[in-house]
Order: sequence, then C-alpha cells, then structure tokens
Amino acid sequence: MKTRLALVGAAALATLTLAACGDTDDASMEAEADTVEMPANEALEGVDDAPVMDPQANSIESAPATTTAPAAVAQEQEIEEASENAAANAAAAADAMIEE
Repeated sequence: MKTRLALVGAAALATLTLAACGDTDDASMEAEADTVEMPANEALEGVDDAPVMDPQANSIESAPATTTAPAAVAQEQEIEEASENAAANAAAAADAMIEE
C-alpha cells in the first residue's frame, strides 16, 4: 500500500513539475479563452449600427391557399397504391412463412 501511495505521489509531483515549466511569451498578458463570439466580434468591429426591432416578427400571417396540380394528385395516388400493394405482398409473404 505504501508503494502505491508513493507511486501516486511521484506521478502527481511529476505532473505539477511539468505544468510549472510552461512558457509564456508575455507574462503580463491576461489569459483569454477563445470563444465563438471572438470571430463575430472581430467581424463587427467597424459596424456602428444598432439592432432594430421588427414589429412584424411575431405576427401570424395566414398562408396563401395552394392548389394541387392534377398531375401531382395522380402521382400521389400511384404512390399510395404501390405502398398498399407492397404491404399486401409483405403480409402474404409473412403468412407463407408461418404456414411452412
């Protein structure tokens, strides 16, 4: 147990020693974490405009009525029929497997 404690202590001491050997170019420079806002702030440095509130931003507008073209309706019916046929075929195959 003493050996294990000594090894853990030595590893911690080695880690702290290596961390203390870090080099900085300028000791007076404050540490600043890079964030997502840094590039955005740099891009907006020359902009003096203030944001403007949009009064219609939260208003609900009714969507214009759309009509479906006859070709689209026919295609939709074909797709529906194909899916029904596929479902019927799958059910028949499942029944056939059960009977065997």
